[in-house]
Amino acid sequence: MVEKFIFIKEVDLNNNCPICYNNDGLYLTIKQKTIETSFYKAITPEIKYDMACKTCKSTIYPVNWTDDIELVFEYHKKAAIPRKPSTHLKKASWLAIFSGIIITICVVAILVYTNL
Repeated sequence: MVEKFIFIKEVDLNNNCPICYNNDGLYLTIKQKTIETSFYKAITPEIKYDMACKTCKSTIYPVNWTDDIELVFEYHKKAAIPRKPSTHLKKASWLAIFSGIIITICVVAILVYTNL
């Protein structure tokens, strides 16, 4: 099973970085989690938000956020449109489903034929 995060949006923020106080380098990255196995690929509703500063090259954790950063984050959180959660079955799962149906039909036919 492979879990990955697909890129949705990256936004440059005009707020001051709480670490280096620079006004140019702060950005927010929004990603959505996907799960892929040999039987299916699923897009989950789980969203990951990362905030960092390009100037001081540090990750900005929510503990360090100011009220202004919190307001901007909430705005971009609502503005981001993630993909709808979905599941896509792969060929291996369809083969397993149809094989199970065929085996079930054969077993039922044999049981009905032997009871006559």
